[in-house]
This record gives sequence, structure tokens and C-alpha cells, in this order.
Amino acid sequence: MVHSVQISEDSRSVSTGVTLQVNICYPRPKLDSKKLAILLHPWSWLGGNMHEPTLEVLTRLLQDKNYYVIRYNSRGVGKSSGWPSLTGKAEGEDLKALVQEFLSEIPEIDSLTVIGYSHGSLIASLHPVLNPKVKTSHILLSYPISPRGLLTMFHTGIYSLALRDILCNPDARLLLIYGDKDEFTSKSKYEEWVDTLRRTDGLKAKLNVIPVMDASHFWQSDGARTALQQAIDSWIS
Repeated sequence: MVHSVQISEDSRSVSTGVTLQVNICYPRPKLDSKKLAILLHPWSWLGGNMHEPTLEVLTRLLQDKNYYVIRYNSRGVGKSSGWPSLTGKAEGEDLKALVQEFLSEIPEIDSLTVIGYSHGSLIASLHPVLNPKVKTSHILLSYPISPRGLLTMFHTGIYSLALRDILCNPDARLLLIYGDKDEFTSKSKYEEWVDTLRRTDGLKAKLNVIPVMDASHFWQSDGARTALQQAIDSWIS
């Protein structure tokens, strides 16, 4: 049963100077939820937006788990103002600003899960682990490791350092999920990358990696989406 009884879609001005089109699902007040999840969509230059079907699936799962769920169009997408950057750095600052605004509105939140899909996983990785009072988890879905340079105007070092910061933080929780039939990153490339992450000097975070058999980058099949939901359900439960 879905616990959300209120869905709000409006525009929010954030401290970075842009106005973002935001969709927020609120849990039932009597359930006293303290959990927030924020979902980031694929690359806007290829049509990515907050209504992407895979994010819709994950939103329903998180509603069932009594989360506040935020999806939003990044700068320059839909009714969001501004213009998409070529490096993703501006989008990372927008994410941080939106999270801080929501936490200031609902200070009792003690759990934050940042979920990024495809290009959105790059932006999600730029969000830091918050203070111990707000347990922070990152879920990176179909992280585009092979085309990362092209997607960020070759500012790959920013994202490597962001992942390292997460991996070296003892309060961090990081879940990586990818399909072994991803069209943009091969299974062997993912395995090589994951091995590098596991060998990070100073690794202290809780790191879990779930490859999903026969899943593509787009998670279109019923089997792939079921496996995806099960993986995330297990992680957040």
C-alpha cells in the first residue's frame, strides 16, 4: 500500500540562483516519517527529466517505505530556470542547495538517501555525507563510467574525488547497481572500476555492489525492474 497522501509539484528558488521544478511526495503525517530520498534524472541533453520511467518506479517503492520523496528537473529542464552546464558542477551545487532547503523546513529528518540514475548518478556523487545526525546513503544506478569524460567535458577528476570522499567516510553508505548488458559501459569495464573502488586507500564506507543480469542501461524489462526494486528495498530496509 502506498503511504503518501499528498503530492506537490511546484517551483522552488534555491540559493544558487535558479528556480527548480520540484515534485514532492509526502508520507502520512501520523506515520511521523524522518526519511528523505531525492532522485536525480539522466542527462538533460538527451531528454532526461524527473518523469523518467525508472525514477517513477523507484518513487513508488520509496512511497511504500514511508519516505518523503523529491524528484526535480535540473536547471534548464522543463519549468526549471537556468541552462544546463557542461560539467555538472552547477547541478551539484543545485542539489546541495535543494537538500539544505528541505532539511531546514523539516529539521526532524534524520535519514537522507541520494539516488542518481545515469548522468544523475554523477551529480548525486557530488553531494557530501552530512553530519552524523543525518545518516546519508548514496545509490548510484547505471553510473556512466565509460562515457563519463564526454558527459562532464572531461572534468572526470571532480567525480573521482567525490567518490573517494564518500568511500573514505566511515559514516557513508554507497550502493552501486548496474546492468551487465549496459549499452554504454561493458560488464568488464564495470568490474574493473568496482575493483578499483574496493582497493581505495583508506576505504571506510559501507560499499555494496549489485550487478543485475540481463539488465540494460534503461531498465526496461519487467525482470530488470523487479531486480532493481528488490536490490534497493533490501538496502533501505
